[in-house]
Parts: sequence; structure tokens; C-alpha cells
Amino acid sequence: MGDPGSPSDSGKAPREKRAVPRYTLIATVDVVEPVSGVRISGRISELSRKGCYVDALNNLPPQTPVNIRISRDRGTFSSPGKIIYVQEAMGMGLTFLEIPDDQLKILDSWLAEFGG
Repeated sequence: MGDPGSPSDSGKAPREKRAVPRYTLIATVDVVEPVSGVRISGRISELSRKGCYVDALNNLPPQTPVNIRISRDRGTFSSPGKIIYVQEAMGMGLTFLEIPDDQLKILDSWLAEFGG
């Protein structure tokens, strides 16, 4: 999906089409693959209403369904999701799927801090 050798302005995903704005937010994250129980702990560096970018040396393959749990000083957000792309030894982009209403309120409150 894009030339892996081409530079990107800010190290973001190869795709720059954004349906919603992304915000820089540093928080801890656990990504769990529910079938195998594999857990990847890392941190997020970007957050939007549709997903996040996880900084992690180890990644799961694209299209892997996962459970996402983001923790910060203002609470915890949990949602099912899916890995949409991987940057080897750097991180992975995740999309949120079917966010529960109570969790969407938490996410929206975080994004409101950025004017989103």
C-alpha cells in the first residue's frame, strides 16, 4: 500500500488519507489477540475516533482481530479492534470496531481535550 522506501513527513502510516483528525496522545496500551492470548504492551502515540497508532517492537499481522485497552491518567478505554497496517520493528495502526457506548464517551472526552 505505498512505497515502503518513500519518506513520510512525520513517520505516520504510508496512507495519509484521514477520515477523522488524529491527535498526538501518549498513553499505555495493551493489545491482546483473543484466540491465542498473545499480549503486546506498548504505548500509543496517535489517537482518533476511529483508531490509534501503537509504538511496539513486536507486532501482530495486519487484519488480526484484537482487544485494545488504553490507559492514561484520565481513565481507561477498551474496545475490540483490528490491526490495519504494520511498520516492522516500529509499530502498528489499529482501527476500533463496534466501540461500546460507555467507552465511546471516554474516547470522546479525551478527544475533546484537543478540540476534537
